[in-house]
Amino acid sequence: MTSRIHIKNMVCPRCIRVVREELDNLGLSVKNVTLGEAEIDGSLTSGTTEKIKLVLEKNGFELLEDQKRKIVEKIKIAIIDLLYNDEKNSRTPRITLSAYLADKLKMDYNYLSTLFSSVENITIEKYVILQKIERVKELLKYEQLTISEIAYRLHYSSTQHLSNQFRHITGMSPTQFKKMVKNNRKPIDQLT
Repeated sequence: MTSRIHIKNMVCPRCIRVVREELDNLGLSVKNVTLGEAEIDGSLTSGTTEKIKLVLEKNGFELLEDQKRKIVEKIKIAIIDLLYNDEKNSRTPRITLSAYLADKLKMDYNYLSTLFSSVENITIEKYVILQKIERVKELLKYEQLTISEIAYRLHYSSTQHLSNQFRHITGMSPTQFKKMVKNNRKPIDQLT
């Protein structure tokens, strides 16, 4: 028997490594860890589940036990995957966010949108915008791409669209942001 646990705030390969190490340290037989999930051999007792919950919280994660929250976390992971795999995604045909999420989660987008808004108190679209702006900040900070290249990679319709959205969210232009010494980036798991 395999037990599957769902974990909130996993957003990168380091998160996967930390979760795997912590579960291993608890003496669990870990089969697989991916963003948002871990598979463990055997069934979990309430005592073991409590230990997992505590060790995850210590590392900034949260054990998800509510089905709705599990779906919302899958939505977030799909969005982050879309935005942070921009090398691959910039070469693929552009599809709508609704089609992407419906296909990725195998659920109706209207249901996903309503659920996300009710759980997170923010629309999926607003969440995507916040994620995109954080990704833009990251790419600007690296100074390897032009604003035009960033706009293309993140599927903005134009550089002006990116600049307008960036200014609306941050209160400054991308150029002003680049000139700042301290870039006040937020962790992507804290954008709601």
